[in-house]
Amino acid sequence: MAGEILITGGAGFIGTTLARQLVAAGQSPLVVDSLHPQVHKNAGRPERLPEQVELWPLDVTVPSGWDAVLKLVRPTTIVHLAAETGTGQSLSEATRHSSVNVVGTTQLLDALTRADHVPEHIILASSRAVYGEGAWEVDGETYYPAGRSHEQLAAGRWDCMDRQGRIGAPRPAVAGETRTEPTNIYAATKLAQEHILRAWGAARGCGVSVLRFQNVFGVGQALDNPYTGVLSIFTAQALGGGTLDVYEDGNIFRDFVYVDDVASALSAAISAPPKGARTLDIGSGESTTILDVARKIAELAGAPAPTVSGAFRDGDVRAALCSISAARAEIGYTPTWTLARGLEALVEGAREVLGR
Repeated sequence: MAGEILITGGAGFIGTTLARQLVAAGQSPLVVDSLHPQVHKNAGRPERLPEQVELWPLDVTVPSGWDAVLKLVRPTTIVHLAAETGTGQSLSEATRHSSVNVVGTTQLLDALTRADHVPEHIILASSRAVYGEGAWEVDGETYYPAGRSHEQLAAGRWDCMDRQGRIGAPRPAVAGETRTEPTNIYAATKLAQEHILRAWGAARGCGVSVLRFQNVFGVGQALDNPYTGVLSIFTAQALGGGTLDVYEDGNIFRDFVYVDDVASALSAAISAPPKGARTLDIGSGESTTILDVARKIAELAGAPAPTVSGAFRDGDVRAALCSISAARAEIGYTPTWTLARGLEALVEGAREVLGR
């Protein structure tokens, strides 16, 4: 079948949301997914995946699986969501993350070559993590701090200083301007994916869109996966009456973007393929502290006020935020979900799942 939209990792949180949007628009994408138990606790087809969508179990690292798929379909567009995520986990399971994220991507490309098929467009779900600590500014000067060491974090020195010891403020990331300097294994694998797809796309004449997502949250995200989705974990804990433990001094900055907006960005990219390669930042365009968002979740859930413990996680960055101007201009991306609205939906959705 030609003209198909193929979504790898399409049974996951973002993939099912995208599939629902595409089905609502009259399209029927094909989804491949390994249904890894860390994400999919229950056996069987995910309830959030529309019935009209065909689901094929596939481990992206296995060549024979790709060969079987590409004997039956000739996708025009491939949305590549399949990946191992989790900053901390990637430091202790580097081989697993590298195998799925890097080798899984090259296996897809090699299978396309064996099938003598070049899609018109490949869209990669990349991550804001590729920027590392990103660009900071103090007294009108831009600097790029090194990744925070374990010793620095253990001493409670949270902020990113320049070489003179001055503490500045983070600047929004801008693809093509902000340097990419990963501070953990997960981020390094996502940047490797970007380079691999751009190189293959340029050589084969395939358009490539790299969408660097900020922190995605929303209804449908796993409530019990300790490695991803801090807001979902906070929500489950708060609905259970627990006191939320906020790391560092609480002033970790993040851009939290609702999953429906991320799916809309993917849909917009599908509808407007590039001639070459492009890289776009996808977020809400606003940032907030972890402490502020924890307080809002606790209030919505009727839980005790959060505590700030001073705990930390190696490889985490202090601040992550981005400009969405390029995405707005290139694909018409306009987020519609405010943080407050998204948190209300998340808490209510979690109540239904958990029965609380």
